[in-house]
This record gives sequence, C-alpha cells and structure tokens, in this order.
Amino acid sequence: MMSRSQLQAQHLIVNRYDMSAVSIEERLSKMDSDERTSSALNSGGGEGSLDRLLPSVSTGLSPRKRTTSQCKSEPPLLRTSKRTIYTAGRPPWYNEHGTQSKEAFVIGLCGGSASGKTTVARKIIEALDVPWVVLLSMDSFYKVLSPEEQTRAASNDYNFDHPDAFDFDLLTHTLRKLKQGKSVKIPVYDFTTHGRQKDWKTVYGASVIIFEGIMAFADKQLLQLLDMKIFVETDSDIRLVRRLRRDITERGRDIEGVIKQYNKFVKPAFEQYIEPTMRLADIVVPRGGGNMVAIDLIVQHVHSQLEERKLRWDMAALASAHQAQPLPQTLSVLESTPQVRGMHTIIRNKETSRDEFIFYSKRLMRLLIERALSFLPSQVHIVQTPQGEDYEGRNFHGKRITGVSILRAGETMEPALRAVCKDVRIGKILIQTNQDTGEPELHYLRLPKDIGEDHVILMDCTVSTGAAAMMAVRVLLDHDVQEDKILLVSLLMAEMGVHSVAYAFPQVKIITTAVDKKVNDLFHIIPGIGNFGDRYFGTDAPPDWSDEDIDEPSY
Repeated sequence: MMSRSQLQAQHLIVNRYDMSAVSIEERLSKMDSDERTSSALNSGGGEGSLDRLLPSVSTGLSPRKRTTSQCKSEPPLLRTSKRTIYTAGRPPWYNEHGTQSKEAFVIGLCGGSASGKTTVARKIIEALDVPWVVLLSMDSFYKVLSPEEQTRAASNDYNFDHPDAFDFDLLTHTLRKLKQGKSVKIPVYDFTTHGRQKDWKTVYGASVIIFEGIMAFADKQLLQLLDMKIFVETDSDIRLVRRLRRDITERGRDIEGVIKQYNKFVKPAFEQYIEPTMRLADIVVPRGGGNMVAIDLIVQHVHSQLEERKLRWDMAALASAHQAQPLPQTLSVLESTPQVRGMHTIIRNKETSRDEFIFYSKRLMRLLIERALSFLPSQVHIVQTPQGEDYEGRNFHGKRITGVSILRAGETMEPALRAVCKDVRIGKILIQTNQDTGEPELHYLRLPKDIGEDHVILMDCTVSTGAAAMMAVRVLLDHDVQEDKILLVSLLMAEMGVHSVAYAFPQVKIITTAVDKKVNDLFHIIPGIGNFGDRYFGTDAPPDWSDEDIDEPSY
C-alpha cells in the first residue's frame, strides 16, 4: 500500500481534473503548512492522547441531533407562518422535445466513519450557492435486519461497516433515478432501533447531488454514476473521538460498546474496504471540512461543469417552430355555442367589472372541467333502479383523479374541479418567468402522495408560449405520472402554446374553451384576455406582464 506522503503527492487536491492553474503552487504550499500545524496540534499517541481529545460526555457542547439517516433537498426558501416559498427557481432541465437533456451533477464523498464527510458536503453546498442541491446519505440504505441481526446489533456484534450491510441495489436504482431528474423515495434509517421508519422521504429536483458514505466507492455501478469522486482523509484518532461522541450522546450507546464495535468492525473495515478506494478518488481532502482550499477548488470545477450543462431557451425559435402546422388531434376545443361565445365576450372585454369577470370565468371553468372529465377512461357498470330494473351505465375506470394547479391563476379552477369530483386530491406547482433570461423556473411544488398512480387534470387559465405548461407536465412525468394520464385544461390558449405542448408531449390531452392564433413580441395572446390573475384577484399587472407570469401563491 502507498504511504500517506505518496498518496498526498499523487492526489493532493488535484488529480484527474485540471481544476485551475492559477496559484496552484501557492494553494498547495498553504495546505502543506496548514497540515503541519494540524499534525502538530493532534500529535501524540496512546491512551493519554485519546483521553485528552475525548470530551466528557456531560460537556456543554451541542451535539448534532441526528438519530436518523440524512437525505435532504435544500433549495433556498422563505418560510412564513402559512407558506413556504422558494426564492431561487430551477431552470428547465429538458429540451423542446420534453425529454431531459442534462443530468444532475453527482459528487461522491467517501471516507472513514466520522471523517467529516457530511461537514465537507455542507461546506460545498454553502460555497456553491446554487439552488436545488440534494444531499444523499448512504446511511439511509442500510439493509432491513432480521430479528437475529437486530439482537446482534443491540449488543454491538453486527458489522455495519461491511459492504453486505448496505442495500446497493436500492441505492443504485435511487441515485440513477435522481440523477435522471426523477422523483425518488428515500428510506429513513433509525440508528436507535436499527430499522427503517415507516414513512420514506420524497426527494426531487436536483441540479447537484452530493452522495456521501463510507462505501461510496465500493460498487462499480455506483462509481459509474459519479461525476466527481472525493475522498475525505482524517486522522484515525480524530475519527474515533468523533464516533465516541456521536454514538454516546446521540445514539444512546455506552463507551465500552462503541470501542468494542470500533476495534472489531470499524477499524478493520476501513483498512480492508475503505482506505484502498482512495486511489479511485479524483480529489483527496485532508482534514475534512477545515480544508477550505480544497473546497474552493471543488466548487470552481462544479460551477464550470454546471455552466457547460446549462440550457438556453430560445423563445423566438420555439414560436416559429410550428407555424402553419395544423392543430394537433390531441386538442379538444369546447363547442363555440352562443352561450360560450357570450361568456368569452364578457371576460375579454376590458371594461368588464371584476365581479362579472369572476362570475363568467367560473361558469366557463365549470363547463371546461365537465368537458375534460369526458376524456377519462370509463367502463360499463350495471346498477338496479328503485323500480327494481337494471340500468347499464358507466363509471370511472382508474384508481384516482388528482387536480394540479399551476399557481397562481390555475388555482382559480380548483373550486370547479372540486364541485364535480368528490374528494378529489389537489396539488400545486409554482412556476415563474425569469425576467433576465426569459426562461420558466420551478419554484415550488406540493403533490399528493403516490400521484404516479393517478389520472391528473393539470389546470392553468391561459397558455401562450406553453413554457410553463411544458415544465409542469415534465414535473408530473418525473413523479411517474403516465403521459397519457395527463389532461391539460385551460380557459384560453394560443396556437403556439398548443403546438409546443403537443410536440413535446404527444400523449397529453389538451382541453380549452378557445384558441387564439397570435402571440405578440412580448408573448401576450392576441386578441387575448389580459393578465387573468390580475383581473381575477384585483391586482395590478406590471408593465412587462406575460400571460404566463405567475406571482406569489394566494393560499
């Protein structure tokens, strides 16, 4: 095995990546100096040194309150008493075909137990300063123990530091789906009971995934999913002290049991399975979270990779892509009866009062929802009438119907759906247009559990370019909703929006009360209806409003 000095000479901060040629020698010189200082402070051996490093169990230090595995998605957010609003949006992660054109950037963090992997991960997240970063812990993927294994674990005789202790099949499947932009469910492991909790955590929307664990480099399929591999190297005495502190204060274990487990399982596993994988790392970080030089270099590289993967939407190209094309067969327009035409006359009139605008909009919404329901699958169902005769009718042939509104205007359609679908479940998606880039950005979503099994009615009042609707459909697909089970309903659509959605998602059924032919240079529907949300809620539209601009949710 290579010596520590040889390994650091080979891996010290820069290995396979040409991170930055600027001041590399100065940075490495500073690291060497810091390492010598750290080594001097932590030098010494034997029990006396360990006693000096080990804090008293009754110390006033605030321990990490962690008795369950960590798996977090941490986009910037603003919490109020009634709502949670994301303050940084997720730009499109798919192309005009509706398919994902870029995968999340995955950073693998490996190192011995209590080496500071989570600290390094959090420092990277803080320094990256980008939204939609997911921290995925390998601790979540311990296997479910049998009763016999539970007994051995309670007496510190079960080896949690062996590769066989982890569910690599579930872990690889989960990380692959998350990298592909899909919604995933993560088990939550309880270290006090040595078992998984009943409720799993749902994680979605990663631009960057930081995956950390002691066996992060131990599986070939996992390694193929990692875009950057980092090994956190920390002195074994320090790792033991941290493990003692954590297991005693946070997991309710006694010092004898912790030391027994360390000597019997942890230390041998590190030497046999973990330390040899250091050679696979692109970067080795000595001293963990305190090594800001290494973290700065890592962040520089990740930023450059994200810039290369960045999508740039060309709305003008999107607008001209389907000119002169016939309207798709997946489009259904409500019959323009005198009643429907009359209601459109009222709500399109700029002189219409807010009360009348709301009243006639609601009437149209009710008709629109009823029309949409006619496209849901049904089957023959025979019932007996009060006269004792059979009646051959029909009922819904599916598991559930769920409504999802694109905030804020789409939220106005929820009462119409609730009025005709008893006990319907409702989800919400907030999408806003970035005024600097012109791109739609995902800011918030709240979807019902197991929505992938449902038929979904996606609601937005107006669709001009189709950009927000496309993003909302992509979100549903990422949550395993089948494309042919999505119905997009809108009071008014532009031909451009109809074509955009139908081209990207040809199995989505589109239902509207009217289709206008034109969109102007500001992507307003012409002749249009104005800013529906502002007219409905009585708010003032900004000078550069768009039909698909969406403000703060009103719930």
